[in-house]
Amino acid sequence: MVFTVVVKIGTSSLTRPDSEGLALSTIAGLVETLCELQRQGHRVVLVSSGAVGVGCRRLNLTERPKQIAMKQAVAAVGQGRLIRVYDDLFTSLNQPIAQVLLTRSDLVQRSRYVNSYRTFRQLLRLGVIPVVNENDTVATEELKFGDNDTLSALVASLIGADWLFLLTDVDRLYSADPRYHPDAQPIHQIDRLDDLAELNIAVGDRGSQWGTGGMVTKLQAARIATTAGVRTVITEGRKPTNIPKILAGETLGTQFVPHPRPSNARKRWIAHSLVPAGRLYLDDGAIDAICRGGKSLLAAGIAEHEGEFQAQDAVQICDRGGREVARGIVNYGHQELGQIRGQRSEEIVNILGYARGETVVHRDNLVLDPGLAAQSGAE
Repeated sequence: MVFTVVVKIGTSSLTRPDSEGLALSTIAGLVETLCELQRQGHRVVLVSSGAVGVGCRRLNLTERPKQIAMKQAVAAVGQGRLIRVYDDLFTSLNQPIAQVLLTRSDLVQRSRYVNSYRTFRQLLRLGVIPVVNENDTVATEELKFGDNDTLSALVASLIGADWLFLLTDVDRLYSADPRYHPDAQPIHQIDRLDDLAELNIAVGDRGSQWGTGGMVTKLQAARIATTAGVRTVITEGRKPTNIPKILAGETLGTQFVPHPRPSNARKRWIAHSLVPAGRLYLDDGAIDAICRGGKSLLAAGIAEHEGEFQAQDAVQICDRGGREVARGIVNYGHQELGQIRGQRSEEIVNILGYARGETVVHRDNLVLDPGLAAQSGAE
């Protein structure tokens, strides 16, 4: 069977703290593994961290910079070095690669999202392995992914990947950090990842000195990917040969079982790429209509709202208790909604003097929480 595979490797796996340089043996092993997957007919995307870490070492900095301008400058230095190493190693195996640098806005704006998808699709058709990183040199704080775990999950969702591999410095997820808790229990499979708090797993919120992610970001990335229908695996970065073994059916690492894939790419975009600008709180009747009836959201069912959003912004859709049940794109901004919420659709034009439609969120622009979708069959 042929798969589309996204592999993310972190700074802790790419670098050697003892020599303050790149872990070339690990990188070479990863490159060889990905090339072999490509020869077997799989479509492969590599999401690579390390630009800031490599840049720091290149500039002899003793700690990761905190100011955004300094991070951008250091990333510019490191990215060139990193992609050169990849290009040299892939070229030695006659495998073409392409550098793809993304910011959050590339996935938030619909036209740029579609263009990004088309670029990936064409590269994969050409047999090229895209090497992806966040464009740290130009990304502003509000348009950053935050970590490459999130970036890799969004890329996997964008291209409709079958597998996402998160390569890290441990062989799998444990009940606690095995470096400090010898009695930590390994976790081989997680079937549902709807609520991280319910897993009862002790995880750190930060990775290595030079990285931005920790195990918690990998769990968040797994949630994004699995709700987009992508099977996700956490496994050891120093052993990239685990990847083909897992694809062949071996139970290595921690595997996260995917939800049914959302019905179309647009709904994957709404659910994961857009940044919500506000929240809508619905009454019980509206919750039932959208979650079990597959209906659009009408103004009459909205009890409260918060945030300063405009028409065509994304919002979280919640019950009265604040539990998110869906996300969607609104037809009315927060000021308009303040006048029409709780009102019947036919009254909108009388209240506002115009109407952008009978619905606040049309069902085509509404994505249910995966758990509710599975229960109701509405997706």
